[in-house]
Amino acid sequence: MNYDLMQALHELTQDRGISMQVLQEAIEAAIASAYKRHYSTTGNIRVEFGDKHGGDIKVYSLRQVVEEVTNPQLEISLEEARAVKPSINVGDYFEEEVTPKDFGRIAAQTAKQVVIQRIREAERDLVYDEFIERVDDIVTGVVQRIEKRNVFIDLGRAEGILPPSEQIPNERYAHGDRLKTYIVSVNKTTKGPVITLSRTNPGLLKRLFELEVPEIFDGIVELKSVAREPGYRSKIAVYSHDRNVDPVGACVGQRGSRVQTIVNELRGEKIDIVQWDPDIGKFVANALSPAKVEAVYPKYDEKVARVVVNEDQLSLAIGREGQNARLAAKLTGWKIDIKTWEQMQDILAQEAEEEKARAAEAAAQKAKETEIDTSLLDEMVAQIIADTVEESKEGKAKKTKKKEKETKVLRNLEDLRVLVEGESAEPAEPAEEKSKQKEETTPTIDSDLLDDALADLLDI
Repeated sequence: MNYDLMQALHELTQDRGISMQVLQEAIEAAIASAYKRHYSTTGNIRVEFGDKHGGDIKVYSLRQVVEEVTNPQLEISLEEARAVKPSINVGDYFEEEVTPKDFGRIAAQTAKQVVIQRIREAERDLVYDEFIERVDDIVTGVVQRIEKRNVFIDLGRAEGILPPSEQIPNERYAHGDRLKTYIVSVNKTTKGPVITLSRTNPGLLKRLFELEVPEIFDGIVELKSVAREPGYRSKIAVYSHDRNVDPVGACVGQRGSRVQTIVNELRGEKIDIVQWDPDIGKFVANALSPAKVEAVYPKYDEKVARVVVNEDQLSLAIGREGQNARLAAKLTGWKIDIKTWEQMQDILAQEAEEEKARAAEAAAQKAKETEIDTSLLDEMVAQIIADTVEESKEGKAKKTKKKEKETKVLRNLEDLRVLVEGESAEPAEPAEEKSKQKEETTPTIDSDLLDDALADLLDI
């Protein structure tokens, strides 16, 4: 009987993709819970179940060895434990089998729901692990049902949901339709993983080309960028790493076979395939295909490309309701401004006038900032002249005063000399009379006059 049980478990693991270890752990946990509930015990229970027991269930009670027992369900005395196992010590756990005789039937009834729940949880984990690695990848599924505009798609081991926001406009879905979808996200919930799918994501178009074009899958042709308006039109930019391989031709295929397969999968969505170029001017011109571009004037600081086309190409370049220009802008990442030659000439002339006006305004502003107030300059010059004249007058006065002092000193010195030496211009007299007269006429030197003369000399 137990052999049949183990064989059934092995078949279950193969059918559900669950490992035997997960099943055994689930059964052991369920039986331990059933034993505690059935026998109303709070003790530590360990269950063993598996091939090593021939499929039999073994239940063991674990109690800690102590000197004095306070809780018989959790503890056992050292003396009692050593009676069975002499080498055991205080602090160790004493294990004894407590498997009931009729426990198989009780365990089966009580543990059934727990085992089923564990199996479901294990399956959910496996599904989550499988699909979380496939995010941003493409999957094929069958429409299972439609509820409140949500389309549920059977993916084999799991079910994905295609919400209205990820559905192609005007695309109709019916039960049994086979669809290729793009995995946007995988989230864990209590009811299992929720796999969100998309039919509008640009990644879907990229993955479809990787499936249909071997050169892209092998890395010879690189898909640089994708722009989509789901259900209506798309553009892709491709580049070849091998000069002998035409990237556009490789994607189109012989007589359009490769791209037509993708168009059919997307229910008639038009696809433009253009060649990527490192020169933004050439890339923008290619992106506006099928319109013929005459010239491109890129403004790198603003990421704006001015495109010039002939009058007969203007509507084609813009597209219906601006669709072609919008997709080209998404594809290149630049803002695109499409004009005819006449319109461009007017714009360039207007910009030249504006640039001239800005330059004149800047020059005027600079002159205004550097302009000197002439009235203030006049006042400064007048003040300098006045100060110079004043200094000149003061210098002249000082010079005159100094001259007067010099004249006065010379005069005083002359008077002093006269007083000291006498008049030398008189006629000679006899020596006796002269000596007598000299004694009578010898003057006394004025000390005040001498002091004044010396002071004047010191001033000089």
